[in-house]
Amino acid sequence: MRIGVLGTGAMAGALAGSWARAGHEVLVGGRSAAKAAELAERAGGRAGSLREAAGFGTVALLAVPYAALGDALRQAGAGEGVLRGRTVVDCTNALDTATMEPDPDLLAGGPSAARRIAGLAEGAHVVKGFNLAPAEVWRRSAPGPGEARVTVPLCGDDEDALTVVRTLVRDAGGEPADGGGLERAGLLEAAAAFAAGVWSQGRQPGAVFGPVPGPVSSPVASPAAG
Repeated sequence: MRIGVLGTGAMAGALAGSWARAGHEVLVGGRSAAKAAELAERAGGRAGSLREAAGFGTVALLAVPYAALGDALRQAGAGEGVLRGRTVVDCTNALDTATMEPDPDLLAGGPSAARRIAGLAEGAHVVKGFNLAPAEVWRRSAPGPGEARVTVPLCGDDEDALTVVRTLVRDAGGEPADGGGLERAGLLEAAAAFAAGVWSQGRQPGAVFGPVPGPVSSPVASPAAG
C-alpha cells in the first residue's frame, strides 16, 4: 500500500516506521523539507512536500499539531481536491501539547478535528484513529511476549476506508475496534483530552477503567457497516 504521511512529529515517525517495516511504501511530507528528509530516512521511506504526500497513494495519515491543521491541509492542496477519494487517517488531538489542556472549542462542544478535516478536504474519506495511544506504542511492529495488542477505536462513514485502516492498525501491531460513524469522532477526541489530564497528574490513564465483568457483547457498529 502507498501511504502519504503528513507531518514530521513523533506520531508521524512512529506510524511511518511501523508501516514501512510491514512492507508498505511510505512518503513523508512536512512543512520543513529537512525534517521530512530526516524522518523518512529513519522510517525507511521517501521524503517530499505536504502536497506530494497528500497525493502519493490511496491513504494519507494526517499527523500534525491541532493548531496547524488548517495550514497543513492548505499546503497539501486539500481545497483543490488533492485528497478527494483518498482515505485520510486522522490521529490529531485538540490539545495544547505544552500544557495538555484541551482546545476551548472542544470544551464548548464545537466540531471535532475529524469533522474540520472532512470539511476542509471535501471528498476525502476521513477515519479517526490512533489518537489514544502515544507514539511509543507504535515504534514497535508487534506486542512483546505476554503483551496484548492495543485496541484502536476507529470512527468513519465509509466502509471501504474503514477496512483499509483496520489493516493498517493490525500492521502497526494494534487491534481495530468499531467506534461508529464520524459524528462520534468527537468522543474519541474528548477521551484523549481526559486521558491526557490523568497522565499529567502522574497516573496511568488505563488504570481509570477497571475490568468489565461478564462477556463482551453488543459492540458499537459503524453505520456504514449496515
